[in-house]
Amino acid sequence: MKVLQNRFLMISIAIMLFMAATRFNHFGSSVVLPDASWALYFLAGMYLGRMRAALLFFIALTLEAILIDYYAIATRGVSDWCVTNAYGFMIFTYAALWYGGRWFARHHTYTVKSLLGLFTTVAVASLAAFVISNASFYLFSGRYANMSAADYAVSVVQYLGSYVIVAVMYVAVAVAIEMSAQLILKGRSDQNTRPV
Repeated sequence: MKVLQNRFLMISIAIMLFMAATRFNHFGSSVVLPDASWALYFLAGMYLGRMRAALLFFIALTLEAILIDYYAIATRGVSDWCVTNAYGFMIFTYAALWYGGRWFARHHTYTVKSLLGLFTTVAVASLAAFVISNASFYLFSGRYANMSAADYAVSVVQYLGSYVIVAVMYVAVAVAIEMSAQLILKGRSDQNTRPV
């Protein structure tokens, strides 16, 4: 039980710190990492989604995202263009990522086939999140009353690739770190069990 609590705490802290470090810039730059929010929701669902406090963590992570957005707009001069009546629908965007990760957790192993499935699941969850986010923005933001849905879709589809690629890359790095840690721990365990 204590191992699960420690794992939950370590992963939760890492996810929240990484959210705080990256959420300020959607696409990144030469000195700033791109926003990892989508990958972090997926990873949280994958690693924490089945634990007892998972729903509380989802709420805490969403509140952190809202507070970071508020801070960025209020003090750092970030545009408030996206903060409209549609902003509340972001919870469904994040839920799509979270449940994508949670769904995959049941199939999570360290085989090539499983890793290909993982990246496919991240891409599909990111696609669903992109559709939810942009459809709700189109329908409820009040910013596109004179634009057809088809024209809007054409104007935003150019961003889909970057959202999916960034999410897949962050998840790949997280899984590579986890797999490396597992190998190191297994190596230490094997050394300790060798006869002298």
